[in-house]
Amino acid sequence: MKENIKELERKKAAAKLGGGEERIKKQHAKGKLTARERLEILLDEGSFQELDMFVEHRAVDFDMDKQKIPGDGVVTGYGKINGKLVYVFSQDFTVFGGSLSETHAEKICKIMDHAVRNGAPLIGLNDSGGARIQEGVVSLGGYAEVFKRNVLSSGVIPQISLVMGPCAGGAVYSPSMTDFIFMVEDSSYMFVTGPDVVKTVTHEEVTAEELGGASTHSEKSGVADLTFENDRDALLITREFMSYLPQSNQEYPETIECNDSIDREESALDTLVPQDPSKPYDIKEVIHKVADDGDFFELQPKYAQNIVTGFIRLNGSSIGVVANQPLVLAGCLDINSSIKAARFVRFCDAFNIPILTLVDVPGFMPGTSQEYGGIIKHGAKLLFAYAEATVPKVTLITRKAYGGAYDVMSSKHIGGDINFAWPSAEIAVMGAKGAVEIIFRQDIGDEKKIEKRTQEYTEKFANPFIAAGRGYIDDVIMPNNSRKKLIESFEMLKNKQQENPWRKHDNIPL
Repeated sequence: MKENIKELERKKAAAKLGGGEERIKKQHAKGKLTARERLEILLDEGSFQELDMFVEHRAVDFDMDKQKIPGDGVVTGYGKINGKLVYVFSQDFTVFGGSLSETHAEKICKIMDHAVRNGAPLIGLNDSGGARIQEGVVSLGGYAEVFKRNVLSSGVIPQISLVMGPCAGGAVYSPSMTDFIFMVEDSSYMFVTGPDVVKTVTHEEVTAEELGGASTHSEKSGVADLTFENDRDALLITREFMSYLPQSNQEYPETIECNDSIDREESALDTLVPQDPSKPYDIKEVIHKVADDGDFFELQPKYAQNIVTGFIRLNGSSIGVVANQPLVLAGCLDINSSIKAARFVRFCDAFNIPILTLVDVPGFMPGTSQEYGGIIKHGAKLLFAYAEATVPKVTLITRKAYGGAYDVMSSKHIGGDINFAWPSAEIAVMGAKGAVEIIFRQDIGDEKKIEKRTQEYTEKFANPFIAAGRGYIDDVIMPNNSRKKLIESFEMLKNKQQENPWRKHDNIPL
């Protein structure tokens, strides 16, 4: 018994030391925390329960049988964030570069299976050199087992990936299938093929940071949802982020106590929309003014900035927000913004999070680059997502809602439950000038006639009242009263029950 206790203590010490003091120092020198240090920050103090600490790889080729470290490069288990159960894995770069072996994959798969069976979120901390080359196809099989579970977990439990170091080759496909990806600036990167392969095949000279760094994926590709300056910030803000989400698709996000008055009026909103319809304003002002305590957790803030997505609370309840941004591309919908918003809407719908849509959209972005890039199919993704969503949906049109974009942005016709408009709203097929030049083509060249026709069209159509007269708009509200109206609407809809026709799965226009 005494010998076994000694062996237990030795193995525990070896597992906690990972790749050893020298490699831990190198990890710290790069500004990175170790796998276990990260979990200490992410989880509530003293809540982490580790599983499979003593697992070792089974490889014997290339003298691998002489190199065994308990845990095999990944720390797995469960703990709590803000008192709620989560399952975690944290790859240890100090052990074989965090490379994935057969047993490394088995550990991750076990945790993923627990998360689904017990209905709790999965958070993966990725810091790995990729597949363990010494194990060949066995490690590739391990990746595939993880991928399969990512797919089967999708829409069942929230899956969050924190990329906190390298994540390359096949390894990128696990984070890419999770719901959100957070990256750390200057120390994490993701790409399918590295700079050396790119240079060999395409003769392009590119650094790892340029090819797949945090700034690249948060601003250009849209792969990353948020980036952070360091490991600690990433982990602490992930803790905050989890408070907006439910444990699984069988639950609802927790409602927290709200000390912000439901009746709070915001007179600044009455003058937010400029008189000149061509002048922009910041839609985020509306979001902050209506939200509890002005708090807004924005996602993908640097990507497709013509649409804004993220979470707020209204009277303590978690709400997903999608909003056109007049400051960028006049708030037009294009390929990237349609995809960004569609994925967010589908996440909210999968996890019982009501959706608030703020509309100021002059239409879809015109041009050959958009048409050649498939704006028809990509725009349809957002339309599909809204029409399919069965969670409570409240829409507020602040200014322009033109053409097909009016339909797409959670209009009454595709399932908006409550649709409001401010008095400044303009709901029409297109802007007055463009409409007049089509309807009265014969008058083009006569500036007085065109000006008169434009004025007539504006007075008749550039308002919310025709739509309200047909019931497409449920109420025209004063901007200063928006918070109260939105809260009351979501409160009324909290027990909404709606089921779409049965199907194995939909066929969204990918």
